[in-house]
Amino acid sequence: MNGWLRLFDPARIASLRRRLVWQFLVLSAALVLGLFLTVGWVADRASRASQDAVLGAAVTAITEGIRSVDDGLELDLPYATFSMLGAMGDERIFYALAVADRVVTGYDDLPAPPEPALDMVPIFWTADYRGARLRLSAVARPMLIDNRLRPVTVTLGQTRLGQAAIARDTARSAAWAALVFLVVALPVALLAAQAVLSPIRSLAEVMGRRGPRDLRPVRHPTPRELAPLLRALNGLIARLRGALDLAETFIFEAAHRIRTPLSLVRTEAELALSETTDEATRIRLRRMVRAIGESSRSANQILDHAMVMYRSDQFAAAPLDLAALTRAVVRAVAPLADMRDIALSQAGLDSPCPIEGDERMLEIALRNILDNAVKYAAPEGRIAVSLRREGPMAVLRVQNDGRGLSDDPAQLMARFRRGGNVGDIGGSGLGLTIVTEVAAAHRGRFRLEPGEREGTCALLHLPLA
Repeated sequence: MNGWLRLFDPARIASLRRRLVWQFLVLSAALVLGLFLTVGWVADRASRASQDAVLGAAVTAITEGIRSVDDGLELDLPYATFSMLGAMGDERIFYALAVADRVVTGYDDLPAPPEPALDMVPIFWTADYRGARLRLSAVARPMLIDNRLRPVTVTLGQTRLGQAAIARDTARSAAWAALVFLVVALPVALLAAQAVLSPIRSLAEVMGRRGPRDLRPVRHPTPRELAPLLRALNGLIARLRGALDLAETFIFEAAHRIRTPLSLVRTEAELALSETTDEATRIRLRRMVRAIGESSRSANQILDHAMVMYRSDQFAAAPLDLAALTRAVVRAVAPLADMRDIALSQAGLDSPCPIEGDERMLEIALRNILDNAVKYAAPEGRIAVSLRREGPMAVLRVQNDGRGLSDDPAQLMARFRRGGNVGDIGGSGLGLTIVTEVAAAHRGRFRLEPGEREGTCALLHLPLA
């Protein structure tokens, strides 16, 4: 029994479709067994009823054929009666004629009726006699014998071999029909499982067609039984939407609370450096300013990376002008370039370049490209920024004349990976990773390649609107 239950353990049946088919087949087998037993029982009752009808008619005919004569009774066993009994199969027939309690003809040891027979009303019972199972019937009628009214009882018994054979044949036919039904039940079960699981597959297809940023409640029509699942799914989507909103709020709050104190500490350290004349103190303050600068840069890039990852999942494109955005970022980076006497040249930024994208993400990517160009450019060198169209793509090209590439450019895109020739230049190794992820979110691409004569060239390809 335990093994049978383990067969239908949901943990063992990974497929819901297979589980439905098995349950349908088991139910069909139970119905087939019930049909077989029911048909056998009904067939036995029907054969017994037909035998009782014939047996009752025969014993009544025999009783009506008894006549009183001067010297007793005269019994004429009608041939038609026994022919009628023999028509039901190869059966043995037994009879007895009793006056009062004395058998005057027939089988004197034939089983007696369980209760006295009434006037011409047949009674029926079953008993074992001479190694056979008999169905018996008895009829009684009062007759005048020797000037006295006495009860005369006629008992007639018949074996049930023919009736049992009929019942067996009927049950066997029902069994074959049930087996055919069971064979047909397998494809029917598969079709039924297919129909039952169709709404689930439809719901899964609807969810699969949704984009990563589609957090609307699911309004797909489903059967009543799937309503709890749909409510739970919508509840999960609502909680996820709330968690993402909370994450965005946390990122903005963290960025503000980390950048502001670091900027304040760096300003105070630079003021202290300008006011002190003690060389040892100045050395310590320079180290402090450098460490604060590196910490601020790393914190900014980590927060920018978190922002890019979040907005990539919630990507919402809007029309914007890539040329105008690039000009704004170049203006923001220009003071850093001036501090190192680096000349910035621009080309192709005067004409509009419409694209569709996330302005905040693209601003972060452009700032990282230009920051790297300034950091790794040669002192008093040059940085050339150009924007052009190549077929359906806008191509932003930023080239410096600095140290160039010492590693495989593809490896530099990995998170926290820096080139072997960075020297003492600070950095977190996230800048190129951020640019690569922003390009992928916009269905574009980013790559590094050696400059035409020296330095490094960064190329950002974005689809035009």
